Amino acid sequence: MGIVAGLDSSPDFTRIVVCDTDTGAVLRQGYAPHPVESPEGGGRPSDVDPQAWLLSLGEAAGGGLLEGVQAIGVSAQQNALIPLDGQGATVRPALVGGDRRAQVAAADLIDALGGREAWAQAVGCVPQAAQPVTKLRWLAKNEPEAARRTAVLMQAHDWLVWQLLGRPVRRTTDRGGASGTGYWSAATGAYRPDLVELALGHQAVLPEVIGPADAAGTTPEGLLISAGTGETMAAAFGLGLGLGDAVVSLGASGSVMAVHPEALVDQSGMITSLADATGMHLPVVTTLNAVRALRGTAELLGLADLEALSDLAMKSTPGAHGLVLLPYLEGERTPSLPHTAGTLAGLRRESMKPEHLARAAFEGMLCGLADALDVLRGRGVEVRRVFLLGQTAELPAVQAAAPSLFGAQVVVPQPADYAAIGAARQAAWALGVSQGALDPRTPPAWQGAVAQVLEPGEELAVGQAVRQQYVSVREQTHPGAFRP
Repeated sequence: MGIVAGLDSSPDFTRIVVCDTDTGAVLRQGYAPHPVESPEGGGRPSDVDPQAWLLSLGEAAGGGLLEGVQAIGVSAQQNALIPLDGQGATVRPALVGGDRRAQVAAADLIDALGGREAWAQAVGCVPQAAQPVTKLRWLAKNEPEAARRTAVLMQAHDWLVWQLLGRPVRRTTDRGGASGTGYWSAATGAYRPDLVELALGHQAVLPEVIGPADAAGTTPEGLLISAGTGETMAAAFGLGLGLGDAVVSLGASGSVMAVHPEALVDQSGMITSLADATGMHLPVVTTLNAVRALRGTAELLGLADLEALSDLAMKSTPGAHGLVLLPYLEGERTPSLPHTAGTLAGLRRESMKPEHLARAAFEGMLCGLADALDVLRGRGVEVRRVFLLGQTAELPAVQAAAPSLFGAQVVVPQPADYAAIGAARQAAWALGVSQGALDPRTPPAWQGAVAQVLEPGEELAVGQAVRQQYVSVREQTHPGAFRP
């Protein structure tokens, strides 16, 4: 039996799991928060010294956690950009993934290349505020001296792998991380250095993109370090996703992604064409309004929490007596309606009850995500089952409606450190390949996530009627929203 470790460096903490190489069973775990001060006014800082990630890693690995480990995989927050000078020193703190300062820079870049379609064709995605390419544009406009000194570009998992290996001359990344930068194409498997120059004002050294089962290197002590990847790709790998699987993630905003054998080019910009951690592809569609619509409704109804909102919604019936909530509270990205507002339709005397509004909020959120699923289905992506992630996935009102509205089996995995498990599985794969025990085309077959399985069953027709009610209101208020 071999032992490997997976570490996940999220925006707030580091989690480490130590796993059996053959089964994936978690043997030991470690955790440490990131020692980062909150900015004035609270929230997460936009600039972080990456040394804080190393300090957290060291604390999480304390107490002999890594004893006997033969290989380590690294998962880290996506879109965090670390600009380095020619000697490998940080030019400035890392610009982290959730940074929204670059919204104007994103619009500038879209115009500079000739529009959304040009970007979709070039790299499979349209620039957004969080992406590294957009951060480069922001840096050039707002911190020109730092931009001028920037000679090397790395993301969080690239930088951590590089540090674990002792800062070698060779710098690497993986397909998953590279595909989110805005200057690497999952379709061609190649960088677009001209887009780096367009954003930053000059060329920079980019990490070598290595294969899913490749090792980034070996430490002097003989510890193998695998390629690493972004949190989304690592979590998909940890869950054991394959063709026919999609993930619906319920955060304040929502996202839908699915495993697909080829990269998708979407001229509308609704699909971001990412690569996964196995050699396949991971097209992603994002909505701006998911759990925030539930929280807003709970506040409107004077409820203490989302559990109370769910309990109230369960007193209503499918379709909420004709009440429909289009949850476009922050504008919307899918469909592309950045300046719109939410809509409450179907108000009649019999529908004006708190339980019907509560039900409409859940159905509206899930129908919006079903719209995102249909964007993928419309491009030939197969969806046989949907993994539902997020704390609200456990709510009865979500579980009652999701299978019939999505038109698929819904799987609700038990909470676990799936990104860290995915990183460990990657380490086991690279280790097995290096020993000649595994095929570089086939990852180790680990036990799947323990999960609750929900079938649409007899409720499918009812769910599709609810969905049609939603679509009818959407088309009345925003005709042609999904037409290019």
